[in-house]
Amino acid sequence: MNRTSLGVFLSSLMAVSLVSVSLVPAQKASADEHILRDVGIGAGAGVVSGAVRRRGSLLNNAIKGAAAGAAVNGVNSTRSRYHRKHRNLGQDVGVGAAASTVTGAVTRGGKDTLGDAVDGAVAGAAIHLLTNGKN
Repeated sequence: MNRTSLGVFLSSLMAVSLVSVSLVPAQKASADEHILRDVGIGAGAGVVSGAVRRRGSLLNNAIKGAAAGAAVNGVNSTRSRYHRKHRNLGQDVGVGAAASTVTGAVTRGGKDTLGDAVDGAVAGAAIHLLTNGKN
C-alpha cells in the first residue's frame, strides 16, 4: 500500500473512531433489564411455533422469535412504569408479528411471510402471558 493511500485510510479510520466514541455514549438505551428474558422466551416460542407448523429450520425460527422478543421488550421499555408492568396483549402480539416478519424477510427472502408473522405473534403472546404484571 503506498503512502498516500495509507495516509487517507488512517485519517479516515481516526475520524470514524472519534465520531463513534463521541456519539455512542450519548445514545439512550432502548431496552430494559429484562431483555434477555424476553429474547429467550421469544426464541423458545418461535421454535415451538415453527415445530407445530412444521415450517422453517430450528435456528431460523429461534432467530425470528428472539427478534420478536427484543422488539416487544424495546417497545415496552419506552412506556411508563405502570404500563411496563401491565402490558397490552394486542401491542405485544402486533410488535412480535411485525419484527418476526421483517426478520424472516431478511433471513429467508420472505418465503413464508404469513408463517413468519404467526411465529412472531406467538412469541409476543408468550412474552405477554409469562411476564405481564411481573416487572
